[in-house]
Amino acid sequence: MHPQTIYPWTEVFFCVRDLHISRVKSMKIKKIGIAANIEKEKIADHVRSLKKWLEERGAKVFLETEISGKILSDGGYSWSELARKAEVAVVLGGDGTILRSARYLAVHRVPILGINMGGLGYLTEVNLNEIHSTMELILKGKFVTEKRMMLDVSVQHGKTVAGIGSVLNDVVMNRGDLSRMNELEVEVDGEYLTTYKGDGLIVSTPTGSTAYSLSAGGPIVFPGKDLILINPICPHTLTNRPIIFSEDAHLRITLWSKDKGAMLSLDGQETHKIKSGDVVIVKKSRHATMLILSPYRSYGEILRSKLGWGDLPSGAHKRKNA
Repeated sequence: MHPQTIYPWTEVFFCVRDLHISRVKSMKIKKIGIAANIEKEKIADHVRSLKKWLEERGAKVFLETEISGKILSDGGYSWSELARKAEVAVVLGGDGTILRSARYLAVHRVPILGINMGGLGYLTEVNLNEIHSTMELILKGKFVTEKRMMLDVSVQHGKTVAGIGSVLNDVVMNRGDLSRMNELEVEVDGEYLTTYKGDGLIVSTPTGSTAYSLSAGGPIVFPGKDLILINPICPHTLTNRPIIFSEDAHLRITLWSKDKGAMLSLDGQETHKIKSGDVVIVKKSRHATMLILSPYRSYGEILRSKLGWGDLPSGAHKRKNA
């Protein structure tokens, strides 16, 4: 069981999907942070319009530095400042923008509302044309959040261990631009598991199961459970398959390579070079990302829509959730 997640304005908590979902008390939200992918088309217009709409309803708006510079030419708040000031963060863009935001906002437990700007997004649950109706509910405190597990990543080089970051989706070890396969020796809770030979290895959260891991043939895991997945990339041994571990599993992955090493990628946001003999240590983070759920569709509906799954069978119109 997971501990209850209580925010300063939270009063009611209910058990759904193993205590991952919390409902916020109907208390007005007055401080909204806004961040965005500044490369998206017409993003300045969308943010400017949202800022005006929120301020007309009495909310105080804090713009992240990049988007502030796009629409105001100066000012704005750093991620750390925005995280300390905002009660809720609205992030316009795609999943990559959410992943970048999560690295700063999770530490301060700021709930994130993802607004999909047109790409294939699993984390940006709300469409652009739903933003005002959704924000009306949020300003009244009528929204639901879901806790998403994160992973802490460290690298041991010799006797030195350095933490390099946390991820919401995945940490990926791959061969980079080299043509030779890597050997990755995996220990779980101090016990040797196997040595993967191939292009690399993905260590993923349930949230990340619909990202790179899915493309590499991994399973889709509903985010209501805290679990750790490992998934080999193009393994030389065909019996090497994805494995799911409990949330408290402690992974040590040692790189053995005859070449110049390999690349370590965190959520696709940053990369680090690792050398033969280096050990990548992965474990559950004490921080978690809080995502505001769409009031209009469930996770199953999002999967059907994003993955283009087939039509419902005949007679399905009689179902309540069809």
